Amino acid sequence: MSSPLSARAAALAADPANAQLRRSLEVYYGDPERDAAMDKLYARFLKPGDLAFDIGSHVGDRIGAFRRAGARVIALEPQPECARAIRAIYAGDPDVTLVEAACGPRPGSLQLHVNSANPTVTTASRAFVAAAAGAGGWEGQVWDRAIEVPVTTLDALIAARGVPQFIKIDVEGFEADVIAGLSQAVPALSFEFTTIQRDVAYTCLDRLAEIGPYRFNIALGESQLLTFAAPISNADMAAHIACLPHEANSGDVYAILESA
Repeated sequence: MSSPLSARAAALAADPANAQLRRSLEVYYGDPERDAAMDKLYARFLKPGDLAFDIGSHVGDRIGAFRRAGARVIALEPQPECARAIRAIYAGDPDVTLVEAACGPRPGSLQLHVNSANPTVTTASRAFVAAAAGAGGWEGQVWDRAIEVPVTTLDALIAARGVPQFIKIDVEGFEADVIAGLSQAVPALSFEFTTIQRDVAYTCLDRLAEIGPYRFNIALGESQLLTFAAPISNADMAAHIACLPHEANSGDVYAILESA
């Protein structure tokens, strides 16, 4: 039996007005095994009543995982089409707050490079677009328009909403810029990495090491499975990422504060 969230996502996917998001809605909702894997992973970091930030929500599947863990969610999504989908899927949930903005190193505005055919890889990073050009696994990706969107910072969100127990950051090559806007340690966070921009991951690792005594784990692709039995050091994680084959493509690095 489908969940209410899956039913709402399916209804959105069936609407021709949401054609650009159909693939994302079909991939990210309605897969019980995937949901169970996410729930098992995020149960390590969240318990009922905790606060979570979802930076780069896209169509909001992580919002669903955080809510199933009982967490309150502040979700940031600057793409208008995605924001409309999130509002429709999570309508009536008082513990989900949507902020239609990007996150970066300082408040203001920025240009978002939109991939209309594949909005999940829309990005604020020109370097990401350049790195994808001609790279294996990224064939056919086109960023065909740009929009101006407002920007906030993690520090500003914390000042307004409180310290989260967990932050998820998935912003297609802009992860280091987001973390540059964080000046205080939080108990745990994740950031996406790609093998076409390993330098972004190294910058994130170094910045987090400056903020607090973090140790790290990693999950490849959409596996939701942590690679290491126990978190490892900044240097060991950087070495691990450096040794990954190009075909690994992407995944998420998890930073866990030692004192958390």
